[in-house]
Amino acid sequence: MIYGFCRFLCWLVGKVLFRHRVHFPDRVIEEGGALVVANHSSFLDPPMVGIAFRRPIHFFARRGLFRGPFAWLLPRLGCVPVDSGKNDTSSLKRALALLKGGERLLLFPEGTRSYDGELLPPQPGVGFLIQRCGVPVLPIRVFGAHEALPRGARFFRFHRVEVVVGEAVDFSSIPPDLRGRELYAACAEKVMESIAALELPPQEPQRNPSESEA
Repeated sequence: MIYGFCRFLCWLVGKVLFRHRVHFPDRVIEEGGALVVANHSSFLDPPMVGIAFRRPIHFFARRGLFRGPFAWLLPRLGCVPVDSGKNDTSSLKRALALLKGGERLLLFPEGTRSYDGELLPPQPGVGFLIQRCGVPVLPIRVFGAHEALPRGARFFRFHRVEVVVGEAVDFSSIPPDLRGRELYAACAEKVMESIAALELPPQEPQRNPSESEA
């Protein structure tokens, strides 16, 4: 109930303030485990991606945020605590358990928010998770979140935020002889390539209401 209520609030804010729109919603994975990967340039990214899913998904969140009332609230919103910049094996084990248990988990391969909205190089850790989880990897690209709330900004701007959902990433082009860190890096690069390839679809032409039906 708490997740559903917060999702509704985020959906309402997204529609009213940011004219939130999801492109290719039929590609969203609602059943079974899936690792959802997206670009990251704003604090708006997690909720704007999250409301593209009808069913609950999980998120990574800095462990330092789990204090006071947030220590009670964040786990109920599907947040998984993680120590940024550290080899956090406990969070990794929790993520793998969620994915193998049929849940959806949102991960930002860049590891941090971009300052200028451009894509950053991926962290190899995402490749490690991909090799261990055994679930589809769903790429998503968020457009407009940087313009609406860029990194370092204290107040948001009225700007449209659009989410483009891609097809599950195909890793078959990665050489089969790669092992270890080389394999993880190749998987991470493939993920970022899949995110970068997503573009907004062409705008539909405005229809003149005075035109008669064909």
